[in-house]
Amino acid sequence: MAGWIDILKKRWGLSSALQVMVVLVVFACTGTTVLLLKRPLFAYWFPDGEKPLWASITYYVLILPVYNVFLLIYGFIFGQFRFFWEFEKRFFRRIFSKKN
Repeated sequence: MAGWIDILKKRWGLSSALQVMVVLVVFACTGTTVLLLKRPLFAYWFPDGEKPLWASITYYVLILPVYNVFLLIYGFIFGQFRFFWEFEKRFFRRIFSKKN
């Protein structure tokens, strides 16, 4: 039975287990960055601590493009830009494709 790294390697079309680990690190760094940005931004914009509903809604609407930009930035930093560029294209094709 193939291990989970081999499964991801095959699914993502990667050439080595190290490349799989780098891709996972990129996902982890991106998620952590987006998470760590929320608190200081809200503290700056709403110093009294009260967040209006529209602010939370705006955050959730903007999180997808911001996450994807950070994914490409970290992909570039870790030498996996091409993988993440193709990943993004597939992702947005699935979201915006018309179903017959």
